[in-house]
Amino acid sequence: MLSEEDISLDLVTKGKQSALSRIAIRIARRNGLDEQMVIRGLFDHECLGSTGIGRGVAIPHALLGMISSPAASLTRLAQPIDFDGPDDDPVDLIYTILWPASATSAFLPALSQICRLLRASQVRARLRQARTSDEALAILEAKPVPAISTNLHTCCFEPGVLVSRHLSNA
Repeated sequence: MLSEEDISLDLVTKGKQSALSRIAIRIARRNGLDEQMVIRGLFDHECLGSTGIGRGVAIPHALLGMISSPAASLTRLAQPIDFDGPDDDPVDLIYTILWPASATSAFLPALSQICRLLRASQVRARLRQARTSDEALAILEAKPVPAISTNLHTCCFEPGVLVSRHLSNA
């Protein structure tokens, strides 16, 4: 789901709302989406409960009717921010996912897979030390987890890697 252009390292932000807005605008522009719809989708979901999963990680996400393929971004913040996570640890790694509302059956398996990836302490530590977007992408690609299928309706898991360059370009 990610390419180097979808990764932002050391984003300076003032807090959760600012971070979500800036990430939403970036992912919307990168994928030719309406910025306000993406912002609203992420904020609406965040109002239901924090997407912080603990250990300094948040995975904000939204199901959107206006997209036909998933879009994602990985953001490492320059300074951790409060994200109301379950462990109250401030967040510095934010993996944002926009998913087609027409493919909801594939969404939860994909979200679960990303959660498992980012719960790995070695992955988090290496992402926090990455110096370039390319290096961060290589860290995600190196983790031995099943890939997300490009068939959004069945989301079959295939051997390989989580990060699929062609999925975001579909």
